[in-house]
Amino acid sequence: MLVYEFIPNDTLFHYIHYKKQGSHISLETRLKIAQESAEALAYLHFSASPPIFHGDVKSSNILLDQNYTAKVSDFGASILAPTDEVQFVTLVQGTCGYLDPEYMQSCQLTDKSDVYSFGVVLLELLTSKPAINFDVVEEEKSLSSCFLSAMKENKMIELLDDYIRCEDDIEVIMEVAELAKECLHMKGEQRPTMKKVAEELDRIRKLKQHPWGQEYQLEETEILLGASHDIEIELSTDHFSLEKKAKKNIVGR
Repeated sequence: MLVYEFIPNDTLFHYIHYKKQGSHISLETRLKIAQESAEALAYLHFSASPPIFHGDVKSSNILLDQNYTAKVSDFGASILAPTDEVQFVTLVQGTCGYLDPEYMQSCQLTDKSDVYSFGVVLLELLTSKPAINFDVVEEEKSLSSCFLSAMKENKMIELLDDYIRCEDDIEVIMEVAELAKECLHMKGEQRPTMKKVAEELDRIRKLKQHPWGQEYQLEETEILLGASHDIEIELSTDHFSLEKKAKKNIVGR
């Protein structure tokens, strides 16, 4: 008998798209869920031995416990990282709207395939829209295509969930959007690793929680250097144990 942890808050998909409070999820909660999910996937890619590619990352495979802690689940499409350079599958598995275009063409599942799918999950968290919407015109069915077009035309704000669009954190939101854009790059080699994605989300969450920190660093540096011009400061993030933090965010490992 296989016993799983009780998950009272269902899936992220259900929480976003079906619950009445779904449209009232705070930006902080969205960032928390995104970071915890990214850390779990980064653990699979970098700390599991051998590494594991999930193969079907989507909001309905991210569970939420009583504290809305994210739990990555459902490893039916998962594979162990190949030991040689070439690894092909006979059948592409996954879910429409989340599938890596490169994976569909090559039939080769990689860690960057998970990164692409996670990019779509980030879009769901930002927009509260489904990955695929069959009730609209053809060119608007794919959320990722709509997003990339909106970013190109500087209309990303129009896609945002109304609830977070009203918050005073548009800079933070646009940083998440830029990260999603990197994850959705057509070429897998140009996407960040899940470890980089998790680290970036950690940095963005800290910026959201302590926006004054960036301003303070900038002012302090300008005083020390006696500079009157703008100086770009790269925020340093605390190192964290990816393995310890991420293990608890995986269900059925």
